[in-house]
Amino acid sequence: MAKGTFIVKTLKHLLEKNRQWADAIRRQQPDFFEQLSRQQNPDYLWIGCSDSRVPANQIVGVAPGEIFVHRNIANAVVHTDLNCLSVIQYAVEVLGIRHIIVCGHYGCGGIRAAMENHQHGLIDNWLLHIKDTQRFHAAELEPLDAEKRFGRLCELNVIEQVKNVAHSTIVQNAWNRQRTVNVHGWIYDLGNGLISDLGCGVSNQEELQALDADSTVKPG
Repeated sequence: MAKGTFIVKTLKHLLEKNRQWADAIRRQQPDFFEQLSRQQNPDYLWIGCSDSRVPANQIVGVAPGEIFVHRNIANAVVHTDLNCLSVIQYAVEVLGIRHIIVCGHYGCGGIRAAMENHQHGLIDNWLLHIKDTQRFHAAELEPLDAEKRFGRLCELNVIEQVKNVAHSTIVQNAWNRQRTVNVHGWIYDLGNGLISDLGCGVSNQEELQALDADSTVKPG
């Protein structure tokens, strides 16, 4: 092999699918990409799981440009995670987003891993935040059978992340400035493709205080 020759394949099938997708969009709306390239003006910030089965735009049926997205393992909002916090700040303070959606999903691999009692590697440090949630809610979780406990922890994790978003200095400062920022907690069911609202949404300090005091919220 000659020096400087690369052998990495170009994934031509994905590039071809991209061209087909772009062509289909242009046939439906010829100026779509021209308009999209001029500005970013979404109404929603989506904080979701990195799971490949939970793509934000597709499962809520909206076009590119309508949702600003941050994804990580188990849709966690950690107050030392500058990546996530930077996304929230940009969304709220630059894009003027009024709705932040934390969306978890049943069957989350990160949640299941956090429930197990053996090591998985570097990710165990990230999963400590979920283990904390499991410990906080031990009285509710321990009486449940394994699968119900798994599903409920997926829900409780979303609720805790809604609290973390709302307690962030970014959202707190926005509320103090009388800005409208609504934080929603959703969960997606891989088995039927449907999203449920967990009933833990907050839009001000009073609602956040009520949520902090209530660990019994369930899907609506």
